[in-house]
Amino acid sequence: MTDKNKYPKKKYSKKFTKGKTEKYFSDTPAEISEDKAIRLNKYLANAGICSRRDADKLIKEGLVKVNGKIVTELGLKISKNDTVKYKNKKVHFEKSVYILLNKPKGVLTTVSDDRGRKTVLDFFRNKVQERIYPVGRLDRDSTGILLLTNDGDLTKKLTHPKYNKKKIYHVFLNKDLDKKDAEKLVEGIDLEDGFMKFDTLAFPDPKSKKDIGIEIHSGRNRIIRRMFSELGYDVLKLDRVYFAGLTKKDLKRGKWRFLTQLEISNLKRGIYE
Repeated sequence: MTDKNKYPKKKYSKKFTKGKTEKYFSDTPAEISEDKAIRLNKYLANAGICSRRDADKLIKEGLVKVNGKIVTELGLKISKNDTVKYKNKKVHFEKSVYILLNKPKGVLTTVSDDRGRKTVLDFFRNKVQERIYPVGRLDRDSTGILLLTNDGDLTKKLTHPKYNKKKIYHVFLNKDLDKKDAEKLVEGIDLEDGFMKFDTLAFPDPKSKKDIGIEIHSGRNRIIRRMFSELGYDVLKLDRVYFAGLTKKDLKRGKWRFLTQLEISNLKRGIYE
């Protein structure tokens, strides 16, 4: 399948555009020095434990220790010489890392698997020292871009239902999509977990009604497959080509790269749809 920068205008669609890329490198915050203290909640967020807001909750609940003592004081600042533990496990301060992976089929979007199946973290063994986690999910049979980071604040911002970031998928069906069904998908249908609709739907190849472009904001589990299944279609291939301003341009299947400083800045500032 080839990448397309935009889908042609149709009755159910609008133009899909992609962003630009710059030089690759990770966003590295200043290291903690003895004379430069940072707030405990930020320390926990930078370590990938959770967001700063959730870190405040953990501190209030007495789950965090500094130098062997439980702390419940919000706003506490710590230095390089302090030892921080969460649930009695030492927390290591890490630089913030942001990685984009073009996930291949047959790989699980999880940190580990008790059945020994390949996970997205296997791509980074002995290559990335920081403890990174996938942001959101792609099911095992789906392909496309996946963001991984140890930035707890950004992860919450991109995955919380309140924010619902735009995602674009390239879908291949087992049969031609009927015009009336295309209208239903855009107007909305009722599923077991509630009403759902696609933002836009387009046909990248005017000669094929099995080849579909989908724009959606919802992050519900397997939502695209379930919506097509509800109308009697099987999704043969599902490829995510856009997520929160990021695209897979120049990134081959199974390959990864660090985000550019511009991309990191845009994500943090919310400069994307």
